[in-house]
Amino acid sequence: MFVQVIQGQVTDTEQAHAAMDRWMEELAPEASGWLGTTAGVTADGRFIALARFDSADAARRNSDSPAQDKWWHEFSSLLSSGATFHDTEDVVLDLQGNPDSAGFVQVMQGAGSNPERAREVMGQHRDEWAAFRPEILGSEVAMYDEGDYTMAMYFTTEAEAREGEQKEVPPELQADMDEMNALAGGPPEFYDLKQPWLYSPS
Repeated sequence: MFVQVIQGQVTDTEQAHAAMDRWMEELAPEASGWLGTTAGVTADGRFIALARFDSADAARRNSDSPAQDKWWHEFSSLLSSGATFHDTEDVVLDLQGNPDSAGFVQVMQGAGSNPERAREVMGQHRDEWAAFRPEILGSEVAMYDEGDYTMAMYFTTEAEAREGEQKEVPPELQADMDEMNALAGGPPEFYDLKQPWLYSPS
């Protein structure tokens, strides 16, 4: 799988949402290899999107199409300082439910000291995590640049996510959390998408 992370500061959230909807309606049917997109804007106007393709070649073909170029020119005019891109094929998916039904998505960005070990820890105790936090529908982690990452967590609702955060964590799961924190290069940046835009092929 290939993921492109796109982010920037939007000048008009409603126009950005309409542009994304227009991409889904007009360009998605011709986007060979496109698997889905998670996007949204935070309360302070930060836009972030994770676009999934089955390969880097598929993403490149989509990017090179004249229709995509025209759409991007229009969409990027809504970004006050341009866009930042991160491309990667180092992707970890963990699906417990249907992320497209999420009512709240929290995206985290940060850096870690040992991506290989972080990948191992994320693969541990998946069933236990699913039982402990049933409101988590899944996660998507894109890793790039020797330890940097973008992680999207999909929740049923924000209220249930906040309630889950307050639960006392069992010791074995707490050990996972402690190790992940030890591997982190500092606190992550959070993007709370209270009205996530979730797109997938029809």
